[in-house]
Amino acid sequence: MDSIENINFSKRDFLKYTTSLLSATVLPFSYQSALAKEHWDVIVIGGGTAGLPAAIFAAQRGLKVLIIEKASILGGTLFLSTGQIAGAGTVFQERKGIKDTPDQHYEDIMRINNGTSDPILTRTLADHAGPTINWLEENGYSIFENHPVKKIAHDPFRIARYQQGPMGGMSILNVLKPIVDNEINKGSITVLLETSANDLIQSNSGDITGVIVENNKGDILEYKGQNIILASGGCASNPLLYEELHGVPLYCQMAYPESQGAGLILGQSVGGYLRGGEKYSPLYGMVLSDNKAPSTPFAVAKNVIERKPWEILVNSKGKRFVQEDHKSIDHIEHLIGEQPSHRHWAILDQNMLNQMPDMFYDWGGFTNESIIEESEKQNMFKKADNIRDLAIKTGLHPINLEETIESYNNNLVNKKEDAFGREYRPLPIQNGPYYSIRMSGWTLCSFAGLSINGNFEVIKPSGEPIKNLYAIGEVIGFGATSGNAYVNGMGVTPALTYGRLLGQSISSS
Repeated sequence: MDSIENINFSKRDFLKYTTSLLSATVLPFSYQSALAKEHWDVIVIGGGTAGLPAAIFAAQRGLKVLIIEKASILGGTLFLSTGQIAGAGTVFQERKGIKDTPDQHYEDIMRINNGTSDPILTRTLADHAGPTINWLEENGYSIFENHPVKKIAHDPFRIARYQQGPMGGMSILNVLKPIVDNEINKGSITVLLETSANDLIQSNSGDITGVIVENNKGDILEYKGQNIILASGGCASNPLLYEELHGVPLYCQMAYPESQGAGLILGQSVGGYLRGGEKYSPLYGMVLSDNKAPSTPFAVAKNVIERKPWEILVNSKGKRFVQEDHKSIDHIEHLIGEQPSHRHWAILDQNMLNQMPDMFYDWGGFTNESIIEESEKQNMFKKADNIRDLAIKTGLHPINLEETIESYNNNLVNKKEDAFGREYRPLPIQNGPYYSIRMSGWTLCSFAGLSINGNFEVIKPSGEPIKNLYAIGEVIGFGATSGNAYVNGMGVTPALTYGRLLGQSISSS
């Protein structure tokens, strides 16, 4: 199954694509000042996964569009994203004889997330994701030969509708880029790079009429517009804001650097409100570089969707807490979320290490042999000749860990049912040296986001829309469409789809 480790994207590729995208160059101040005297039909704050399609479709309808982007380049999280998207009724499905409908897509989403995503937004996504993917294909988007599939790293769909381009998020950006460039050359899209949106301009009646920005020289400018779209991403690179909104520390720093939550603050400042932080769920198996919060990633273990587990998992008390081979990774991840600091330890022995498939993704040549090497130098990996010493080195309760492993081994050797219902038990843990690997829950996503209605308008707590203000992409929260689970394609697909729909429908009057 294809995943991030299969994407072949080198530093040279990155430089090539970022250089070409700089056709939207940083404009001189005199030109920025002149632009501030104009009135824009649409001002898009954020030139990434959601903002670019919104700008494209608005511009193609004859609207005058201004993109305000804090970074020095357009593209946003597509530079880091695996670019996995899902939709029903696509040309890719048709070519393989796969029958699928938006109703079946919607039902799958709600089944996987237990009905916790916004039903209106989810319904809109299911109805329009397929046509959005088909639009990408019409403009040159291609996918892995064996795609669409039912699953990659999350709980599976019932129908194969999940796909990924060979270059991950860059496969999508490579489609959007020439279209944006064309609209820039036509004069229908203007881009301000290295420019931060600091405030929204609000009339006495509460309508949003423009944006106050700061450029890379510290100059403050005002841009007036009929419609303002917040498409500036989430807050998964802002540890303080992330913890405030989710009640959970940001354990790992992996998100796009510009994901600082600016759009969340802007929306709140004019009467909008946030929702979804309570839907937070951690991902499985991140080995952090150190004990800091946030830390940087060191390695990521493959989950049960991609590899049958040989090791057992224990919590900080040295006790098992989950059926390691449970068919639902969502089930496992929610139980990880109940553990202190979302920590979980893999426990295994030398026999397992010698025989099992690689436990970790091959990031920089990381293999099972690397576990042995890292146990001598990396604080998250420990090695000992007996279980008690392993527990002491690891910081786990020695008696509990001994009893946990003894119980696991006895049930396996005597062919008794596992205490947690585990079925795949290839080997007992009985031949030293023994190893422990400390892993943590982690995420790339902000589950919390601005509340919007079915027209993508930012709304007040009363449900009343804030006139002329819209929000799409991760600024509305990953939980809005994925709920409290990681549903296949629910990061990139809604951003693209809502951007397309909003660009097609937004008014110039």
